[in-house]
Amino acid sequence: MPLSDRFEKAAESIRNAQAVIVTSGAGMGVDSGLPDFRGNQGFWNAYPMYERLGINFIGAANPANFEGDPSFGWGFYGHRTNLYRETEPHRGFQMLQDWAAEFNQDSFVVTSNVDGQFQKAGYREDQILEVHGSINHLQCLSPCCHDIWSNDETVPVDFETMRALNVPQCRHCNRPARPNILMFGDYSWLSDRTHGQEMRFDSFLAQHQHESIVVVEMGAGTAIPTIRYMSERIGQRHDATVIRINPREAHISGGHISLPCGTVEGLDGIDIFL
Repeated sequence: MPLSDRFEKAAESIRNAQAVIVTSGAGMGVDSGLPDFRGNQGFWNAYPMYERLGINFIGAANPANFEGDPSFGWGFYGHRTNLYRETEPHRGFQMLQDWAAEFNQDSFVVTSNVDGQFQKAGYREDQILEVHGSINHLQCLSPCCHDIWSNDETVPVDFETMRALNVPQCRHCNRPARPNILMFGDYSWLSDRTHGQEMRFDSFLAQHQHESIVVVEMGAGTAIPTIRYMSERIGQRHDATVIRINPREAHISGGHISLPCGTVEGLDGIDIFL
């Protein structure tokens, strides 16, 4: 099917839906200028110092770094915090909100991204599920308690050594703090905040269980397929359609819609027919 026909079919699904679920992975941020970590080379292009050290994304996004050398652990996450704060969400975020408003649709966001870009784009906190946590929230490294608090820290980083010049401290025990993010091989992540978001999302699904739902999935790859599985699971519901926007891995079966293109290109293509 030509891409233009797929755009038209996607637009029809959105127009006829009573509820919209926006699901997104790392590729959602590429149009905002955030780097693509696809493969080790993609990660090392963004962080050449880690290539020299022989550290890949799994090695950098690891809680062991905080235990052994907090300033090195915070080198990666401090830099990411600063980058996300400087990044402006691309216009696709607003387009999705505009569509939901135009067609009077209830909506919810499910994302594996930890960057807080949906909140920054004006989405309500109570309509977002961040399945891997958020860089904008901190917890104790130990943890000494179950407290999760806002990340208001300033963390300058020496990009040549990837070491933080300031290590945030737990406000209860004064030991190092860490981002409230689910990392690789992570046994100390506090999931309380995300669990509350999951409960709100389950309530949303129950509320709309007898209504037509459209899932707009963007930038969710197969390397960490959490979001793709989520979209496909919802797509198995009666009267649910998944629109998968992905420039490299767009395939989806079961009568759903695949758009092999970038996020903004895909949303622009749909918008023409709305």
